[in-house]
Amino acid sequence: MNGTTTTTRLRSPPNTKSKPPPPTNGHFSLSPDSDMVKKKSSATSLSGYVGDAHFLKWTAADALALPRHHPVPCVFAASLLFFMAVEYTLSMIPPMAAPFDLGFVATTTLHRLLAARPALNTLLAGLNTVFVGMQTSYILWTWVIEGRPRATISALFMFTCRGILGYATQLPLPQGFLGSGADFPVGNVSFFLFYSGHVAASVIASLDMKRMQRWELAYAFDTLNVLQVVRLLTTRGHYTIDLAVGVGAGVLFDSLAGKYVESKKGGAALCNGNENGGLHKSPK
Repeated sequence: MNGTTTTTRLRSPPNTKSKPPPPTNGHFSLSPDSDMVKKKSSATSLSGYVGDAHFLKWTAADALALPRHHPVPCVFAASLLFFMAVEYTLSMIPPMAAPFDLGFVATTTLHRLLAARPALNTLLAGLNTVFVGMQTSYILWTWVIEGRPRATISALFMFTCRGILGYATQLPLPQGFLGSGADFPVGNVSFFLFYSGHVAASVIASLDMKRMQRWELAYAFDTLNVLQVVRLLTTRGHYTIDLAVGVGAGVLFDSLAGKYVESKKGGAALCNGNENGGLHKSPK
C-alpha cells in the first residue's frame, strides 16, 4: 500500500515426474521390478513364436500327402541322406593317385576305340571345332545382326569367370588324354579344364534359340552338345565335373546377362541405338 504496488509471485507446480535413480559406476541401474518385466516380456515373446511355429500345424495326413504333392523335394531329401552315407563311408583318393571320374569309367570302351584309331579321333576333333565355330557365330549374330546383346554379354561373363576359376585351381591333365591338332583350341595347345567353355557356350546359344522359339535349331544344338560331352569324356579332354558345371554356368550367366540387359533398358544402347542393352547413351 502507501503508493506501492504489490505483485503476486506465481509458484510453479511441483514436479511430479519421478527422477531417475542415481548412476552407479557411470551407468543407470535397473530396478528389480523392471528387470523382471523384461524377462517376462521375453518369455512371452518366445512362447508366442513357438506357439505359432509352422511344424505345430502339421498333421499325419500332411506327412502322408507330402510325397504326392512335392515329389521333387522328397527325392532331393532322400538323395541328401544317401550321399551323406556315401560321403561318410567312402575312402578318400590318395594324394598321388589319379582322380576317380565316373564319366571316364562309363566311356572306357570308347576311349580304347579312339586310342586305336587316331584318324577317327582327328575327324571327331575337327567336327567339334566346327561346332564351336557354330556356337560363336550364332552368339555374335544375335548382337551384330539382330541387335540382341544378351547372349554375347552372357558369353563374355562366362568366359571371364572360367578364366578366373581355371587359373585359380589348375587341374592336372587326365591320364590317357587323346589330343588332336584339329581340336579346339586348335593346335593342341594348353587350356583350362574347369569348367567347360564348350558346353557352357552351347547352353547359352540354345537358351537364346528357345527364347526366340527356334525350337529345331535349339534341339539340334542340345543334341550336338550331348555328343560333344561324350566325346570330351572319351578323349579325357575334360573331367565330368567340368562338363556338369559348364551346363550350370551357361544357365547362370544367361540369367545374369538377362538381368543386366533389363537394367539398361530405356535410355541406353549397345552400339546400335536400340534399348536392348547398354554401353553408351543412345542419341536423342
